[in-house]
Amino acid sequence: MCNKNESNCVAEILKVILVLQQNACPESCLDSCDRPMLGGGSNCLVCNTRPVMLYTCCGNGTPWSMPISKDQTAACSTAGTQCSSVFRVEKLDGNCCTFRVLADNPDSTSLNPYVATNSFFTMDLSCCCVCRCLQDTYVDCV
Repeated sequence: MCNKNESNCVAEILKVILVLQQNACPESCLDSCDRPMLGGGSNCLVCNTRPVMLYTCCGNGTPWSMPISKDQTAACSTAGTQCSSVFRVEKLDGNCCTFRVLADNPDSTSLNPYVATNSFFTMDLSCCCVCRCLQDTYVDCV
């Protein structure tokens, strides 16, 4: 069952991530979702994104995924639709968070694992029960 309380720990973590991304810094500390600075990993000099994966209360352990395009007919359940389960926090307003869908970088020679898409979605975090943080990275054009 989804948590309908005012307080939401996932929302609080995403709020921290958003502030960190807005003030990207090359130093790193403990390797947790709410560590105080974005780190400069082995694949980048300065990171501007802490990619996250989301799990919903009724998703049976499957990460939330969204199409990487804005095509209104695209759905992750449709064959041939490219989807991603890696996102960047863009905006947080109370329990509602807007995410940008990140896609795998098609340039296999790039040190950056993701590229920004123009696909966004807003999620009510009341039904988001897990936020998995991935390694800080640099994403161009965000």
